[in-house]
Amino acid sequence: MKQTIALSLAALLLPLSAAAAADEPAQAPRALGVESSIAFPGDATIRNWQADGEDGIWIEGRRGEWFYGRFVGPCRDLDFAQAIGIDARGVSRLDKFATLIVRGERCRLNSFVTSPPPPAKKAAADPQK
Repeated sequence: MKQTIALSLAALLLPLSAAAAADEPAQAPRALGVESSIAFPGDATIRNWQADGEDGIWIEGRRGEWFYGRFVGPCRDLDFAQAIGIDARGVSRLDKFATLIVRGERCRLNSFVTSPPPPAKKAAADPQK
């Protein structure tokens, strides 16, 4: 008897939950190229990063959102680094005022903006060439 009542109640509530889900506004896509920041940068808030030669770096936040940081000057050895350090000057925020430390070299950021993911790495060289 209790099982029948529970199923009947669930059947009554199902259309209400579907209607409520349909009324929710769709999330607007994230604006790209907007100055941004990552609070408390570290292992918990930065999932991944990828170098853009010596010019910049893509950084993935903990929710899968990507950011692009452009350096003031060239940041040598970034392509070969296995780890980076972040000097946020005591504000606990990775933004355009932060400095990245790559193999002992200090690489100052000029901008830190929202970005699409980095382009896929080129496939291995064509063996026919």
